Amino acid sequence: MLNRFRALLVALEEGSLNRAATRLHLSQPALSRQIQSLEEELGGRLLERLPSGVQPTALGHETVARLRPVLECFDTTITELRSIARGHRRELRVGFIGSAAQCYLTPALIPLRQAHEDVKVKLLDLTPGEQIRALRAGEIDLAMIGQEGASLAREFHTRLLASLGVLVVLPRDHRLAKRKQLALAELRSEGFIGAPDAAAPGRNRWVTRLCRAAGFRPKFLGNGDSIEASFSLAVSEGAVMLVPAYFKERAYPGLVLIPVSDPGARWQFLLMWQRGRSSPPATTLVDALLEVAKRAAARV
Repeated sequence: MLNRFRALLVALEEGSLNRAATRLHLSQPALSRQIQSLEEELGGRLLERLPSGVQPTALGHETVARLRPVLECFDTTITELRSIARGHRRELRVGFIGSAAQCYLTPALIPLRQAHEDVKVKLLDLTPGEQIRALRAGEIDLAMIGQEGASLAREFHTRLLASLGVLVVLPRDHRLAKRKQLALAELRSEGFIGAPDAAAPGRNRWVTRLCRAAGFRPKFLGNGDSIEASFSLAVSEGAVMLVPAYFKERAYPGLVLIPVSDPGARWQFLLMWQRGRSSPPATTLVDALLEVAKRAAARV
């Protein structure tokens, strides 16, 4: 069908079946058969044959007006798909945890833009759960995710961006709020704020694993759907939270963040992307993120 539409457009552009056939590398009878077949398909005449050439009928005018944008869109799509097949994309979609953007993502975008000026970067602030769903659906090209993604290593390509320490989040008026560091065992009697699996798959299991290594099982008082909601719950409930060390870069009203002293308390920051879907811009960004993380680790 597309070839017949193209034949009609070329015939009208040339105003002659002979010239159109030459341009399309067809014989004139073959071109005439294509147009006749299209006319039968649509149920009406598309061309008026005149001694001077051909011109469109009313149906021909309408057909051209409606089909030209369709064919242009089709041609553009095919070009883009061929570019993707060669490993080139015009857009790079990155899912990230908002709290980590300032530390890692923002500086890594500089070398990406220097190497791929024509690539549009689309940044999506998503929870870990949203990133996993978007990665599976092909809606993002790269996920910057926590240890929530560790169980998916067989499904996606995975690189460790950083192994970070852990902070205890406490209300500013908490009895332990003035400490310089805390051992997890000192939180034995505290209530914890967790995260629902839909937002952060496995986050509460991670907290439980750390606490059990310290000799107790944490008591969760509630889950926050977002980090802001979790912090508010910590203040209102007089509860505690465990978060990655990158949170220390910012101040949070009503809260203090204290390093955990347990050597085994670590949070894994991961990069993930679909197998077989890495493009040169994505590779450049992964390398830049790893370099930023390496420099950050050297400063600690």
